[in-house]
Amino acid sequence: MKQALRTLIVIPAFNEAGKIGRVIAKIPPGIGDPLVVDDCSSDNTNQEAIAAGALVIRHERNTGVGGAIRSGIDYGIANGYDIVAILSGDDQHDPTDLPGVLRPIVEDGYDFVQGSRRLAGLQETHIGWFRRTFTWVYAVLFRLATGFPCTDATNGGRAFRLTLFQDRRINLWQGWLDTYELEPYLFYQAVHLGYLVTEAPMKVLYHRQGTTKMKPLRDWWRILRPIVYLRLGLRH
Repeated sequence: MKQALRTLIVIPAFNEAGKIGRVIAKIPPGIGDPLVVDDCSSDNTNQEAIAAGALVIRHERNTGVGGAIRSGIDYGIANGYDIVAILSGDDQHDPTDLPGVLRPIVEDGYDFVQGSRRLAGLQETHIGWFRRTFTWVYAVLFRLATGFPCTDATNGGRAFRLTLFQDRRINLWQGWLDTYELEPYLFYQAVHLGYLVTEAPMKVLYHRQGTTKMKPLRDWWRILRPIVYLRLGLRH
């Protein structure tokens, strides 16, 4: 009998009180253990996550989403988990999509599964023209840089095996990966180094009031630069 794989659902969160509890409540029972990484929030994110039944790590200083995800990965490695899945803490992802994201790893032997809002049917309501355009352009650039036929490289919903980090060529513990760089760095490396990678449907919900904390230009460059640096051999 195949041994069950332990899954940790890492939820980076910064000032997500009023949302984080909803995210945790929507996670399907038995699919994995939710871990909220509270990145030094100044509101009640920490207390709300605990009340909702999640494991919680709290940063004493704000590190950025990459640093928060890295803390979750460190926790998963230290505590014997096999898989990490990532959900946003701002209620942009539908946790009921997680079984489909995890299935290629659990049943088909994949190492990394990238969520795709386009495979899920792009949620057009409330999405701005810039984000619609940039996410499409970024996916094209990612395909050109790696050869992987992705449809959505900027969706934060994804899952991967923790055995990836036994490969010393994948080094998440670099200071330049503290913010938005870590996720595209990991995706690029998983493809570039020949791991089994695929996509699965993962909706992104664009709420009317807006949820993103990203700053235009500065943070879009942070998402883009791992591709540039790795493709040109400027980073490893």
